Amino acid sequence: MVTTDRETAFALKGRDYLTIADFTTDELHLLLKQAADMKALTKKHIPHPYLSGKTLAMIFEKSSTRTRVSFEVGMYQLGGSALFLSSRDMQLGRGETIADTAKVLSRFVDGIMIRTFEHQKVVGLAEQASVPVINGLTDEHHPTQVLADLLTIYEHEGRLKGLKACFIGDGYNNMAHSLLEGAAAVGMDLTVASPEGYEPDQKIFKAAEARAEENGCHVAVTHSPQEAVEGCDIIITDTWLSMGDENEQEKRLHDFQGYQVNDTLVARAKPDYLFLHCLPAHRGEEVAASVIDGPHSIVFDEAENRLHAHKAILKCLLESN
Repeated sequence: MVTTDRETAFALKGRDYLTIADFTTDELHLLLKQAADMKALTKKHIPHPYLSGKTLAMIFEKSSTRTRVSFEVGMYQLGGSALFLSSRDMQLGRGETIADTAKVLSRFVDGIMIRTFEHQKVVGLAEQASVPVINGLTDEHHPTQVLADLLTIYEHEGRLKGLKACFIGDGYNNMAHSLLEGAAAVGMDLTVASPEGYEPDQKIFKAAEARAEENGCHVAVTHSPQEAVEGCDIIITDTWLSMGDENEQEKRLHDFQGYQVNDTLVARAKPDYLFLHCLPAHRGEEVAASVIDGPHSIVFDEAENRLHAHKAILKCLLESN
């Protein structure tokens, strides 16, 4: 059965946005189309107050630059407003349950975005809230970032299906997990290269593997960054030291030696490869300055597209009619 954009859009209204795997390929393509439309309107300075009078509560238990600014600016440009709530500002910091917080906020706002540590906290919030909940990042998933990544790749390549991508670094992190889900959904090959002990979560990988097979692509895991990057269109990495891993700094810097995305490694990719990094980046660790600041890097296009991707999510989930 083929669904129309209108039918797909209707199916998105009131939904939660917790993981990429929660959405069909048609739904993801609609979100990407909406993001491109949001970007075009923004660039032309055409007002688009689709969410006039709507309010988004933004809960931050992890600090942020791009997530906070893009959601706050996005709601403003859509005609609504956003409230920043840190754990210090809320009763969550004094032991109030997620269930009570969800039920109370649902009486005040039209949507909730949360950026936190445990993914189960976001799931629990969504189960109890009567308004859409958006996962701004957890330790396991980063679905808003990956939507922006897919938009950025499409802008530069003109397609997603059939491309060959790799992720080099910590496979057991939110970016690797959401990229596996995103690549499998849109028909893009993806290989994750990580040291032993840092492979992706098996449950997430197996689900992505099955979906990739359905969509005519494949996902894989290897311990060889050279193997992963061979002939790639897209090279992606992330910091080796995510928020909360600071006490493992010395061990991780040792374990990830040989996984830096540098000139020697990228020479194995296609001559016109593109480089992505969700930022913040640590030049000299996971990536060489010559790569991230070089002509193949599209990291600032990627960062900008957080705004447009987030606006698409907000419009599709919160718009009344």
